[in-house]
Amino acid sequence: MSSTADPMKAAAVAVRENAYAPYSKFKVGAAVRSASGAIYAGCNVENAAYPEGTCAEAGAIAAMVAAGETELVEAFVIADCPAPVPPCGGCRQKLAEFAKADVKITLATTDGVTSETTVGDLLPGSFGADFLDQN
Repeated sequence: MSSTADPMKAAAVAVRENAYAPYSKFKVGAAVRSASGAIYAGCNVENAAYPEGTCAEAGAIAAMVAAGETELVEAFVIADCPAPVPPCGGCRQKLAEFAKADVKITLATTDGVTSETTVGDLLPGSFGADFLDQN
């Protein structure tokens, strides 16, 4: 793993411990690095009304935006699973909103298995703002 990923991994691992997952018991941590180099972290937060929960990636992106930044240049996602777990469809779209297609996404397990992909590979043909600017 590259040295630039170490702080990302540390942030995702630490925040994963704070996940609120009393129903699924599936804790996820995510960290995003903004264009400024700052790292923002988020964890999944479940709700008894299942669709009302928040994914870890969405939480990290929300923290970045709350800090006044709107471009992410790297992401790291970790879960306790036998294989690295990719972001859900909604989080893929959220990542595509704030990252270029070539931005690296590292997916990891708590046992140290990692996989690298890009936003473009996770969500080819994504819907973006260019579709809305048709006037």
